[in-house]
Amino acid sequence: MSQPALPAGLLFDLDGTLVDTAPDLAAATNRLRQHHGLPPLPYGTLRAQVSNGGSALVTLALGLALEHPDHAAARDYLLARYGEAVAEHSRVFEGLTPLLEAWQQAGRPWGIVTNKPRRYAAPLVEALALSPGVLVCADDLPVRKPDPEPLWFAARELGVAPADCWYIGDHRRDMEAARRAGMTAVAVRYGYIPEDEPIADWPTDRWFESGSALAAALVEV
Repeated sequence: MSQPALPAGLLFDLDGTLVDTAPDLAAATNRLRQHHGLPPLPYGTLRAQVSNGGSALVTLALGLALEHPDHAAARDYLLARYGEAVAEHSRVFEGLTPLLEAWQQAGRPWGIVTNKPRRYAAPLVEALALSPGVLVCADDLPVRKPDPEPLWFAARELGVAPADCWYIGDHRRDMEAARRAGMTAVAVRYGYIPEDEPIADWPTDRWFESGSALAAALVEV
C-alpha cells in the first residue's frame, strides 16, 4: 500500500513543538523567585506552564494574578532574564533536525508560527541555525493564535494553500488555529502539556508521540 501524500508545507509552533525552550524559561522563572527571596521550583512544575507565556510563569512563581499591581514588573524582570539567555540550554527536539534537513533538501517549504515575541524568537531561531521559510511571531500581526490569520499569513509567504499544510503544535490553541485556518491539525505529546489537560477534547487530526515518529511520517523513504 502506498503512503499518503506528504503535505505541501509544514508550519510548526516553536516552544514545546519544534524547540525545547523549557530549560531556559525555567531558569529565568527561578531567577525571578530568587530575586524575591524564594527557593527554586522543580523543573517539571515549570515545564508544564512554559507554553502559557510569561504571565502564567509569573503567577506560578509568585502567586500574582494578572491584575495584581506587581504582576507587570515581575513579568518584565522574568522576560529580561530570559532575554539574556534564550538559547543557553534550548535545543531542537530529538528527531526533528533530520526531518528539517530532509525537508529542505527536497525543496519543501516549512515555517514557524509562534505566540512568542520576535525579540526572543528570532535570536533563538538564529542561535539554533534554523532556516524557516517564514517566521511569524506574536507582534508581527494585530492578532495571534488561536486566530487563524498568522497561519494564513505564513502559508501565503510559503506559497502553500492552507488545505495542503500541516500545523504542528502542543497546545489546544494551536489545534484551534489550525482547524480555523483549514489546515491539518497535528498535535505532539512530547510538548508542554499538563498531566490534567483533557487532550481527548482537542480538535486534532493527528497525534505523534515523539519527534522521531513525526519525522518518520514526513520523510519519504
